[in-house]
Amino acid sequence: MADFLEYSSISSEIRGAMCSGKLKMTDTAIVFKSDKTGKVEQISAGDIELLNYQRFVGSYGLRVFLKNGSLHRFVGFTGDEAKIADFVKKNYKLDMLEKELSMRGWNWGTVQFKGAVLSFDVENKTSFEIPLNNVSQCNVGKNEVTVEFHRNDDAPVSLMEMRFHIPTTESADIDPVEAFQENVMKQASVISVSGDAIAIFREIHCLTPRGRYDIKVFQTFFQLHGKTYDFKIPTSSVLRLFLLPHKDNRQMFFVISLDPPIKQGQTRYHFLVTLFQMDEETNIELPFSEEELKEKYEDKLTKELSGPVYEILGKIMKVIINRKLTGPGSFVGHAGTPAIGCSFKAAAGYLYPLERGFIYVHKPPIHIRFEEIASVNFARSGGSTRSFDFEIELKTGTVHTFNSIEKEEYSKLFDFISSKKLHVKHTGGKASYKDDFADSDNDGEPDAYLARVKAEAKERDEDDDDDGSDSEESTDEDFNPNQQESDVAEEFDSNVESSSSSDEDGSDGGGSDDSGGEKKRKDKKEKEKTKNKPPAKKSKEKRETKERKKPKSKSKDSDAPKRPVSAFMLWMNATRDQIRKDNPGLSITEIAKKGGELWKDLKDKKEWEAKAAKAKQNYTEAMAAYKASGGGTDNGKAEKRKKSGTPRKVDTSSQMTGSGFKSKEYIDDTSSSSTDEDAKKDAKKAKKPANDKKSTGKSKKSESETSEEEEDDDGSEDSD
Repeated sequence: MADFLEYSSISSEIRGAMCSGKLKMTDTAIVFKSDKTGKVEQISAGDIELLNYQRFVGSYGLRVFLKNGSLHRFVGFTGDEAKIADFVKKNYKLDMLEKELSMRGWNWGTVQFKGAVLSFDVENKTSFEIPLNNVSQCNVGKNEVTVEFHRNDDAPVSLMEMRFHIPTTESADIDPVEAFQENVMKQASVISVSGDAIAIFREIHCLTPRGRYDIKVFQTFFQLHGKTYDFKIPTSSVLRLFLLPHKDNRQMFFVISLDPPIKQGQTRYHFLVTLFQMDEETNIELPFSEEELKEKYEDKLTKELSGPVYEILGKIMKVIINRKLTGPGSFVGHAGTPAIGCSFKAAAGYLYPLERGFIYVHKPPIHIRFEEIASVNFARSGGSTRSFDFEIELKTGTVHTFNSIEKEEYSKLFDFISSKKLHVKHTGGKASYKDDFADSDNDGEPDAYLARVKAEAKERDEDDDDDGSDSEESTDEDFNPNQQESDVAEEFDSNVESSSSSDEDGSDGGGSDDSGGEKKRKDKKEKEKTKNKPPAKKSKEKRETKERKKPKSKSKDSDAPKRPVSAFMLWMNATRDQIRKDNPGLSITEIAKKGGELWKDLKDKKEWEAKAAKAKQNYTEAMAAYKASGGGTDNGKAEKRKKSGTPRKVDTSSQMTGSGFKSKEYIDDTSSSSTDEDAKKDAKKAKKPANDKKSTGKSKKSESETSEEEEDDDGSEDSD
């Protein structure tokens, strides 16, 4: 049989509320650890008087009654009765019997006091039990007793008071009402100041709750006595003690974690935060004899204590309350202190990475255990590279964000988190956080703002290229010579060859030229309308234009020798599998980046450079032999270009011929504009009678069409 039994989903009754946690039964003790607070409650096997099974709805529970009269109950066991009974019989030498409960539902019965437990029995069976340490007050009337309970803010429903009616009997020598109250108050959790304090610390600076308080330490509680408020805190409610140095190395924080918290009005304080000056010292003489110190505290305290105030207070609290005093862990920040300056929400404070968690001091104080953390994350602080944010996401879904941490703390904090094996949440698929938080003055820093600006500039350049592909007449949008009333529209028309020729010959030529110019102006307007359409409507046309303008990639010669590989690629091909093995989970891009870093750090590269040089020499020799055999020549390309007759667009706005300026014409590669052909054309136009401009519209149209046909034959018309 196993030496222990362990259960992960067990609930313990704490002040009337069921708190989930883990239960472990060993041969020497029963240990329960709360999931919420992390507090470990240990019940020694020698202190157990009775251990019973109790039946609950859908599950079983354990009732552990101790020799000192206290009661512990654990719920959530399913189907392990025989296994637990055998374990208890073997290790604790106790017989487990089922505790039967009364199902009568009567509200009258018999009250029995067993240690610190009030049991209400009906027909010799227990109806309910009340742990008296949950009682805060007990008041009596004529035949009635009112029992009040401590309020538990974590419980969804709290029982605040119960009333018992006690009949009087004439034969009794003692009043049963007073006897009932006395039995309750003996075990009730009512703090009454009696006797002298073990130690008193005057005018201690408290940050939470704020003010100056006298701290008085008693055997079972300690008291905060201020000018306005007074708190009595049982030692059983102390969870942890922290002693943390301030970042300035001149002050010290002493933090006390409480459960349940103390209340001031409607405000609850889960932590007491006090601040001490390191140079403040005190001398205290404890009211114990040497024998009492040896018996009660095992010589952990001496009769006289002297030294810094924070050290004396921490030592006394540690021994009296029997809790560990937690100090800073192995983490050392950039400034040489275990504190990281940051802010939480609107308040500035300090974050302390501890050996088993984080604690933030001080507004509000937060303690986070490693086992509560689901993941952590590093993020930029508002786009600034001078600081970063540290986010802690809990398993419950709560996220705590600590802002404005200096960038110098990043490497220290990241190394600490890596050593504790906490899960770091990667955002944006980035593998390295050091690149994110590099110095803004370094060239290698990925600047998100700069990248966005570059992307916007690239988009603007593409838009400009798209606009230019539609119209090459003018790049100035403000200048529009195509308006109907413009005097210079004809001068800047797409083809003014005929008009300029007529002017040179001294003839008007107005009929045909005006008609042709008017037609061309209309065509120009239609083109401008198309140009000025919204981008969404002409996006398809733009894409087609882009596709037409894209140069076709050159076809590769499969017979040609392959180019040689560089020294880095030779080394990378040889070590890629090893890099993937040493760094599992990396993507292809990350492996390449890692290889680049390793190649940069590689000192001896002679072997790979020699291999690369040899490969290059072999390539040169193979290429020379390949060209000598006739390979790699560009045969027939020029002839193909000549036969194709595809026009090549050139800008001839600055070319001059005998006939004047030529604007936007297509020139064939096979032949250029012939001066003889231009001369013939000019002579033909000069023979036209000057009175043609008085002819009818029909004749004008026919002449215009004839002129256009001649221009088409010449191949100088700009087709849209």
